Amino acid sequence: MNKLYVFLFAILMLIACTPTTAPVISNIKSSETLIKPLNSSVSKERLKLFDNFVQREMAANKIPGSVLLIKHKGQVAYSKTYGTKSIEDDTPMHKDEIFYIQSMTKPIVSVAFMMLYEEGYFALDEPLSKYLPEFADMKVASTYDKASRELVDTERPITIEHLLTHTAGLSHGLGGSELEKEYLEALYLTEHKDIESRAKGLAKMPLVAQPGEKWYYSAAPDILALLIEQFTGMTCAEFLQKRIFDPLNMNDTGYNIKPGGESRKSYLHATKPNGTMDLNERQTPATGHTIFGGTHGLYSTVADYMKFCEMILNGGQANGKTFLGRKTLEMMSHNYLPKGQYSDRGKGFGLGFGVYLSQRESGLPVSEGTLDWGGAYNTYFFIDPKEELIAVWMMQFAPYTNFYSLKLRQLIYPALD
Repeated sequence: MNKLYVFLFAILMLIACTPTTAPVISNIKSSETLIKPLNSSVSKERLKLFDNFVQREMAANKIPGSVLLIKHKGQVAYSKTYGTKSIEDDTPMHKDEIFYIQSMTKPIVSVAFMMLYEEGYFALDEPLSKYLPEFADMKVASTYDKASRELVDTERPITIEHLLTHTAGLSHGLGGSELEKEYLEALYLTEHKDIESRAKGLAKMPLVAQPGEKWYYSAAPDILALLIEQFTGMTCAEFLQKRIFDPLNMNDTGYNIKPGGESRKSYLHATKPNGTMDLNERQTPATGHTIFGGTHGLYSTVADYMKFCEMILNGGQANGKTFLGRKTLEMMSHNYLPKGQYSDRGKGFGLGFGVYLSQRESGLPVSEGTLDWGGAYNTYFFIDPKEELIAVWMMQFAPYTNFYSLKLRQLIYPALD
């Protein structure tokens, strides 16, 4: 995932931010900790390993303030804020800070889409063109260079499963090749009024690989969002609100921040060439978003996203409701990729989630079957069903780095007794 985000900073400054004159604030203060009584076996002392690491990184001005929440066996094991809202003032970071979670939108939309699978709207092996004819006659680029490119017929149609597993042959427009830049132009530098316009723009693009043959991180979840709208007659925003956010009491999650919540929006920082932080000149707008996509776009808090993760860990159940069947979640949690095809060692990809396959190969103490993902502004989560462990850590800076996502796992697991 890290390699695929190399060019994301410049892209997201263009598509997600507008100038702001809002006051900003600093991140060198000490943090506030809450430890609740546990039935679990998480060591507070051992969690200081993570605290010390975060404090070192903040002292070196490598990361801004952040919020961490860990749950183990259904109880809060650690809830902590680090630093302050920005590097230019000393207002403490608060636990209900609202973050732009970027690609952590993808797992939520994937779960929403699979709710419709359980209702019989589609089958995973069905061709996408059955529902969106624009994708019927896709071509594959012989090379990423436009001048020497030939367009080759697809050997098989794009299926619904391909969309969920990022094996459709589509791209995200995040890389540096000429073809990636064409995707960037089509997706984010072309004005779109809604998700239908943006998603159907993908049908006009040459594929980067034959469908089903290669994992390639893509904007395919935007197509899932469009299909949600087509199947239900609701916008993706309306569907998520009705079927996930309201029942889970995720009151601070949505494509636009609710009135009164703007002051809790986290400020976006940028990594300078020397590796230190600065406040970004452009900030993501709190409101005014009208493209309710599946690739990115949601705002959320650590506490809200934890509610979503807990529902996944609990086999699709929460608050006396069943959101998704246990066997459907089991299916989503399998690895669908051939060995070695995913970009991170020891990992694969399921239906909307990264899936850890091996402790030894990953170099991390995670359990096999652990689910995870992250967002371009450095928000992360993982769900370990075997240990009944969930961690959600949110910061707000660009570009994305996988370094802190890996450190979260490396330093949290040693606290398990």
